[in-house]
Amino acid sequence: MIFDRLKNASQYYVLGEKIKKGFDFLINTDLKSLPDGKYEIDGNEIFANVQTLKTKAKEDKKWEVHRKYIDIQYVIKGREKMGYGILEDFKTIVSPYAPEKDLEFLDGEKYNYIDVYEGDFVMFYPNDIHAPMLKVNNEEEIKKVIVKIAL
Repeated sequence: MIFDRLKNASQYYVLGEKIKKGFDFLINTDLKSLPDGKYEIDGNEIFANVQTLKTKAKEDKKWEVHRKYIDIQYVIKGREKMGYGILEDFKTIVSPYAPEKDLEFLDGEKYNYIDVYEGDFVMFYPNDIHAPMLKVNNEEEIKKVIVKIAL
């Protein structure tokens, strides 16, 4: 997991050309005016999902993990709390891996939380389990983009 501000994205270009392309999309796109939906950056190798959603209580969290894609989750407007942990600490399968969605839900007991504000991003790799869209203090509507980068 990497947590930082988008203004520092160039520091992560060394992680590969796909990562750079994902950050370039975030930096060079007017994200605030972009409608919700899916945007291809490089076919199925790199794409972005823009979402406007309401945050929810920690009790309603779902721990998710991906095997084929890295997530760069960037908050365009508002703020959210994200849970995060290490995959090996999550042994209970809540919903088995669905390859077509690259998504599995698990449960575990060793995790932390981070508050993510407008302009912040969190990058999750396949060994990083995460629970996004949690409320910081009160439920609020946020706008975010998730850039998916194929491994």
